Amino acid sequence: MLQPGSLPVRVLQLSDIHMVPGQRAKAEWIRGLAALEPDLVVNTGDNLSHLQAVPAVLEGLEPLLERPGVFVMGSNDYYAPTPKNPARYLTKHHAGVSGPRIDLPTEELRSAMTSHGWSDLDNARTRMTLAGQPIDLVGVDDPHIGRDDYASVGAAADPAVTTIGITHAPYQRVLDAMTADGARLVIAGHTHGGQLCIPGFGALVTNCDLDRGRAKGVSRWWPGAGTSTTAPDDAAWLHVCAGLGASRYAPVRFACRPEAALLTLVSREVSR
Repeated sequence: MLQPGSLPVRVLQLSDIHMVPGQRAKAEWIRGLAALEPDLVVNTGDNLSHLQAVPAVLEGLEPLLERPGVFVMGSNDYYAPTPKNPARYLTKHHAGVSGPRIDLPTEELRSAMTSHGWSDLDNARTRMTLAGQPIDLVGVDDPHIGRDDYASVGAAADPAVTTIGITHAPYQRVLDAMTADGARLVIAGHTHGGQLCIPGFGALVTNCDLDRGRAKGVSRWWPGAGTSTTAPDDAAWLHVCAGLGASRYAPVRFACRPEAALLTLVSREVSR
């Protein structure tokens, strides 16, 4: 997907950490990912699951914060989780919140990441040089709670430069906007890969309007892919990470292992 002749770019994606104080094993595992020596770290949100979780998140991220990075926020970086009926995820009300919202220390987390040089892509665009080549990165704030505003980001300045889209929740309106704008890759989290899956069937839900077949892993996306099954030759790539954690009120996974993702981006072949 990179320009012909480009060097490979290694991208480490972290998503849906849902950290709770005292989860030392999780923090140590995240720290160990620095040994992969990625060219870029992409954090697709939902880092927190507790009011006092920011120090634990930063402990895990510490060695990765020394590498180039970008991030977007998820709903669980803004609001603390609350107990609710898990069956709600099977209904059209999956994005709703019942009762008062409890604010998390979002700005403490944001400030810590930006102070280490990571770029905040919540409804923003930036350009980075990775492996000696310019790459545009564009992101939105969490669509799951209606904070996305892609129109405010502005169009890409140079369509010849490779563009990567970043979003927490892979809602179709965002995927359509990013790929229509020239993104060759969109990176997302949020779905937990379904979290509770059935072997041989896969995810029951995605907790957004993305189809279950794309609940995790790599697929293709193009504007209108949600209603069309015929991918154009120039369809973009979509990667949805199943993430590392879960809400502290539903700390269970089945047939869906926690994960971080290491993506290696390579150059496109020149057509003859």
